[in-house]
Amino acid sequence: MGFSGQVLSKVAAAEAERLGGDLTPVGAERAGNDAGTIPDWTGGLAKPPKAWRPGQVEVDPYPEDDALFVITAGNLDLYRNKLTDGHIAMLENYGPEFFMPVYQTRRSAAFPEHVYDKFRENAVTAELLDNGNGVRDTIMTSPFPIPSNGLEAIWNHILRYRGEAISLRSASATPQRDGSFNPVVNDYDYFFAYSQKGAELAEIDNKIFYLKTDTVSPSALAGTITLVHETLDQVRSPRLAWRYDSGSRRLRRSPNLAYETDLPNSSSLRSVDQKDMYNGAPNQYDWELKGKREIYVPYNAYRLHSPEFRAEDVIRAGHINQELTRYELHRVWVVEAKRRTGISHIYDRRVFYIDEDSWQILASEEYDDQGNLWRVSEAHNISYYSEPVFWTTMEMTYDLKAGRYYIDGLDNGFPAYNFQPGFRGNEFTASAARRAARR
Repeated sequence: MGFSGQVLSKVAAAEAERLGGDLTPVGAERAGNDAGTIPDWTGGLAKPPKAWRPGQVEVDPYPEDDALFVITAGNLDLYRNKLTDGHIAMLENYGPEFFMPVYQTRRSAAFPEHVYDKFRENAVTAELLDNGNGVRDTIMTSPFPIPSNGLEAIWNHILRYRGEAISLRSASATPQRDGSFNPVVNDYDYFFAYSQKGAELAEIDNKIFYLKTDTVSPSALAGTITLVHETLDQVRSPRLAWRYDSGSRRLRRSPNLAYETDLPNSSSLRSVDQKDMYNGAPNQYDWELKGKREIYVPYNAYRLHSPEFRAEDVIRAGHINQELTRYELHRVWVVEAKRRTGISHIYDRRVFYIDEDSWQILASEEYDDQGNLWRVSEAHNISYYSEPVFWTTMEMTYDLKAGRYYIDGLDNGFPAYNFQPGFRGNEFTASAARRAARR
């Protein structure tokens, strides 16, 4: 669906009144399904489990749950209608080692009450700008809880609430075909300008968030700093990025950190716009909202997040250790992106599966110029406790041609995410990054 010169309208007040009624505050169907395999949404994990203490890594809120059944290459035909094409390909290509343990569905996604309030406000004010390259009259969280098209749905993912700020340490890796790997450890500092309490769209200088990453290891990369200013309308004002190389000891602009550019340290297994499952300007694709499906998706991945395990427990040849995964049946929005005429992106077509309870992309498929499935991506998510946020703990992209994969979010053994680091926006300027590098 193209949007040449067109502004799409907000929903009527009467329609928005459904939020908090038959729809949840984020726009999901409050009721479960007729089969009873998807329960009603009753508020999610708005409060942490009693076993958890502030400062700790999140504990599993469902420790007594056992897998209901396991989907394998041998029995996938029984479940084919509730599987993505990407998961079918993974089962067929990597079975029997790749399997999908399916657990009871737990609709755990939850957000602070003030975020729910903004969902309701955004629903009646938010609009897409011309050509869908930006939004207006929205703040803090997803603009379109009752979407009418694919562009609105993908903007809901891009602008979903992830807290006001966060500081964390995690690793990424590109395992060889035999499973050997060398992790790259980074510190990540985020300041979400768009999601600050009291923020107004006119006051945030077209910024969604500021991000600074500092590479800790290996020694050859240690001291490398990347600074990103993520803009809302990236066609009018493209993403700003800088990189400090400890070898040259200079902070330089990175003009090409967008779209199909190889994601740094990904061994060309993932593009920049696949970070966070999808990011950046949506102007290279036509977007179609295909409707909803009930499918098995990664969810409540507390074992993958657990400090009981390390990277070597997670990584296996060809794919991650599926013993540590958890899949559940959830309703997802299906959005298809088709490359626009004249655009040279490496992916001709992409399909995204977006959680109705959080607007988080849970899985995606990337197709080449010949229409062949090339890559399959997953986001394994949890509900965090110190700030009620449903967000990824681990992401991976499987390259079916190369027989390898890229994995990000290996936070096992590192401290709990800090959702109250006390950052200010002026700590994320180029001069501040330069000073930090010199220290």
